[in-house]
Amino acid sequence: MTNPLLEKFELPCFSAIKAEDIEPAISHILDKSKQEITALLDNQTAYSWDNLVYPMEIIDDYLSRVWSPVSHLNSVMNNDAWREAYSNCLPKLSEYSTEVGQNKGLYLAYKSIKQGAEFSQLEPAQKKIIDNALRDFELSGVALADDKKQRYMDISQELSTLSNRFEENVMDATNAWSKHIVDKKQLSGLPESAMDLLRQTARQKDKDGWLLTLEFPCYMAIMTHADNRKLRHEIHKAFTTKASDQSDANSDWDNTAIMAEIVRLRHEKAQLLGFDSYADLSLATKMADSPADILEFLTQLSDKSIAMAKQDVAALTSFANSKGHGGELESWDMGYYAEKLREENYQFSQEQVKPYFPANRVLSGMFNVVQRLYGIQITEVTDVDTWHKDVQFFEISDDSGEKRGRFYIDLYARPHKRGGAWMDECVTRFKKTEGVQSPVAYLTCNFTPPIGNDPALLTHGEVETLFHEFGHGLHHMLTKVDYLSVSGIHGVEWDAVELPSQFMENWCWQPEVMALISGHYKTGEKLPEAMFQKMLASKNFQAGMQMARQVEFALFDFRIHLEYDATKSTQIYDILDEVRSEVSVVKTARFNRFPNSFSHIFAGSYGAGYYSYKWAEVLSSDAFSLFEEKGVFDEQTGRSFLNNILEKGGSDDALALFTAFRGRKPSIDALLKHTGIML
Repeated sequence: MTNPLLEKFELPCFSAIKAEDIEPAISHILDKSKQEITALLDNQTAYSWDNLVYPMEIIDDYLSRVWSPVSHLNSVMNNDAWREAYSNCLPKLSEYSTEVGQNKGLYLAYKSIKQGAEFSQLEPAQKKIIDNALRDFELSGVALADDKKQRYMDISQELSTLSNRFEENVMDATNAWSKHIVDKKQLSGLPESAMDLLRQTARQKDKDGWLLTLEFPCYMAIMTHADNRKLRHEIHKAFTTKASDQSDANSDWDNTAIMAEIVRLRHEKAQLLGFDSYADLSLATKMADSPADILEFLTQLSDKSIAMAKQDVAALTSFANSKGHGGELESWDMGYYAEKLREENYQFSQEQVKPYFPANRVLSGMFNVVQRLYGIQITEVTDVDTWHKDVQFFEISDDSGEKRGRFYIDLYARPHKRGGAWMDECVTRFKKTEGVQSPVAYLTCNFTPPIGNDPALLTHGEVETLFHEFGHGLHHMLTKVDYLSVSGIHGVEWDAVELPSQFMENWCWQPEVMALISGHYKTGEKLPEAMFQKMLASKNFQAGMQMARQVEFALFDFRIHLEYDATKSTQIYDILDEVRSEVSVVKTARFNRFPNSFSHIFAGSYGAGYYSYKWAEVLSSDAFSLFEEKGVFDEQTGRSFLNNILEKGGSDDALALFTAFRGRKPSIDALLKHTGIML
């Protein structure tokens, strides 16, 4: 029988991919790729773009296209069979990647092109690929002695396995917890939409009443609206102790030792390569020049926001006490009283606006926004194989009729789906001899699903999340770069990769856009102007607290990778305590173990790089300020952002691309203004 993983299909056939086929298919492709690389090196006396770099990109593209749906299904339809197949492939992929990165013959072949006469004739994007490749060979340990090369490979494999185990533990801990409630009084304060969600969840498990889980829509509903303080405490503790020693769940899911080992191995890898720390190694592929730059940047943000954050907490505490709460606020009180204070100060709540943001209306409005900005059209395609009935598929074309990209959208939370929201690559734009390969993206969220016969209704915060992930998707899909390694988000410095996503969030707050993305799910009525003004007035509610919290996360991440000390067994939490003492304004429960489920840095690509969110927000705020000057739908400015940022991918340095768009280097002032920290 033909193995669907080995077919050169344009789109994955998800229904045909079987867990038992994955490991042999990946092993076959890796063996074949090694043979092809050996043949490339053996069959040439002089290396060129056409006889080495292009064939290497073909090899990389095929492996990526086969592995992408496997990795994606492991995240969105996780089960034991998928998990085993996925986990068994990780060491093989890590070994292959390291072998290629440490292949001295391949390195010297790329180096010969860099030093040869052809290099000056190549396009800038091609030169960037070769420069990036030489850098990456060195960061893979190509110059190490054989024993150190082996140690590097062992570390890479261990890190891959540990990161996967970290995420599995978080998912298992999330899925394991639930609370069944039959007394409606215990859920006093919850809006009807939240009650309907919990009732629907219970029915899916053949239970009466209401079922609480740690999926984010449920957790936020309880933390924001539940009058029952004991219940808020219970779910908050369960949520913030996931995969930790403080959890009541299976102790095998405790990530504490895994975190320590990940940080230790990252440090060892950095030192093998001659870096002082993993933070220094991390910056080798980022915009920032040094750890000192990052610490100065985060300190500057903290200094600008800490006074406002303290005022936010004082105001919230005073308000809570006026409503009968005695003494300090605990962490499970903050969201509840914050929502009450928002309602009192602005006569506005997220729950009020949800009926005006049905998911289908938001999607069509968002597509209208990018059509006006970039001259593209987006249409749904219905005869496409997907992994779940809720998944939709769309195609992008431009004014000339050229197909620019396609994407899957998987919007709703469900069991066995990784939490959070993300964009990932399915297929990357790449010009081959037979034509241009059109890019395809996965856009994944965890919103509240449709309830009964009603459509899914989004909070405005979820609308922002959708715009954010779509911004990543546009960066991937609208690229005009023909070379795989710098096409879309490939080759973009990691602390700039959030620029297009955070940039898109700005349109969620524009009156011209509100008319496009809102429409009451029953009547079609647009969001009333009075309600929109209240929403705008509350936009920067507790902005100081939010900024302080992001700085806390970023400093914690960066410092545990910068200051690693093998003699300090509790260093991760010691540094967290130090950071909190310096920048946190919110009391944290002693049981809180948020790092144990901090997947961004322990199971994702943000280790020693979580600061990137704020770093890129400086770029995105400053970029949007030009639209504020010219008009949010100014065609010339929109096309300039398309041409200078989205279409260029990683073909040039991020700072150069930003400067080409903005006409100058970025300034922090726009970020401080947009967050209300500086008027």
